[in-house]
Amino acid sequence: MPDIPEDPTTGPSGHPQAPDPAGPVPARDATRVFAGYRELLFSIVYNLLGNVADTEDVLQDTWLSWAARHRDPAAGEIENRRAYLVRIAVNHALARQSAIRRRRETYVGPWLPEPLVSGDPPDPAEPALRAESVSMALLVVLETLTPLERAVFVLHEVFGYAHPEIAGILGRTPAAVRQLSHRAREHVHARRPRYQADPRVQRQATERFLAAALGGDLDALLRILAPDVTMWTDGGGKARASVLRPVQGRDRVARMIVGVTSRAPEELEVRYRTVNGDPSAVLFADDSPFAVMVIDLTPDGEQVRGIYTVTNPDKLSRVPDGAEPPAAAEPPSEDPGGQAP
Repeated sequence: MPDIPEDPTTGPSGHPQAPDPAGPVPARDATRVFAGYRELLFSIVYNLLGNVADTEDVLQDTWLSWAARHRDPAAGEIENRRAYLVRIAVNHALARQSAIRRRRETYVGPWLPEPLVSGDPPDPAEPALRAESVSMALLVVLETLTPLERAVFVLHEVFGYAHPEIAGILGRTPAAVRQLSHRAREHVHARRPRYQADPRVQRQATERFLAAALGGDLDALLRILAPDVTMWTDGGGKARASVLRPVQGRDRVARMIVGVTSRAPEELEVRYRTVNGDPSAVLFADDSPFAVMVIDLTPDGEQVRGIYTVTNPDKLSRVPDGAEPPAAAEPPSEDPGGQAP
């Protein structure tokens, strides 16, 4: 990824950001500045935590820290507001990691990130940075890193921050950050070689897979599944047919899919959506989200090597039904001491 642009009005990937001149921020402008960087902060923190509720909590903590900073008459100037806010958000996210890990130790069955679902194609009004979240498959791999390794990987590989910038954010030396980055990159690439599936191929493969799965066509499933395919099903113990561990191997996965779909609601409706940046599918039953299904393809795009199915109703509560355009965001509060924008 390229380094963060020098132009303070342009964020990672060239998306517009709020102006970021050096110097103190008047209290009346604190809300405007925070709101200008909110989507960048959301995207970074979500990629560190994989959960929307935790991400929103971290943004609230970040806002409170930012507002308190601007109520302090003794506070000095902020040379780079974007860097300052990213540092606060990342460190709040790292501080929550212990509680999150303890919570996941008691989670029933495999844990998957909460899906970020948008239209297909994505609605132009949707926040661009949020739509560019890393794939579900990569987020699963990132769960195997230490919190610091993950922070370095996300900031460097996804958002293009240079190692010296990350060192300032994390309070580590550049040499230590480079070591963390090297270790994280090797770990990730060993488990998920870097490639990007063509969106058209991904959509066609998703359609073929669902046709075979929902039709109970075992032979077709055996053809489309890779020999070493793995299926994760995150029901959180709250959905029917929750599986307590990932299922591996073509034959086992195919037979499990046929068994599960035979017990699924009869009137399932498939709506194709973009999930964490990938063309995917959302299954609805009685106009309520029943499951989000994301597939990961082999590098040649011919077979499915990973299936990620989220059926936990808690993780589907924010899935849009597509019937109405997304509601416009409420204007931010003018009170820097109130709720986060």
